[in-house]
Amino acid sequence: MARADRRMSPRPYTLYRDTGRAWLAGVCAGIADYLGVEPVVVRLATALGLIFFFIPTAVAYAVLAAGLKPRPPALFESAAEERFWRGVATAPADSLHELNGTFSRLDQRISRMESLIASSEFELRRGFRDLGR
Repeated sequence: MARADRRMSPRPYTLYRDTGRAWLAGVCAGIADYLGVEPVVVRLATALGLIFFFIPTAVAYAVLAAGLKPRPPALFESAAEERFWRGVATAPADSLHELNGTFSRLDQRISRMESLIASSEFELRRGFRDLGR
């Protein structure tokens, strides 16, 4: 199911209605999840918006409730994937730095493997292995 969800959204960390933590339609909980804050903060801001700007806030809430898709139950395959996408949304420079480090370590590992395979020691070990057969 998670694979089908990814085809719909190439970036799984998008704005959804969070119906699991919803009080009404899940709009405030979804916005809080997207921003990485507690839902009570967004609900308080919405309540203040309803007090001071009733019509625009009510219309915006209704449009978001009708327009946002509910959050899929298996949006992320693992906690590590969820942390990655949250980091991309909140601190993209840190995520990029982490990815650069990961690719640098992989590049070093591949270089060591290539040097081992290209060495004469590899051929010698292969020859001894073939003798044992």
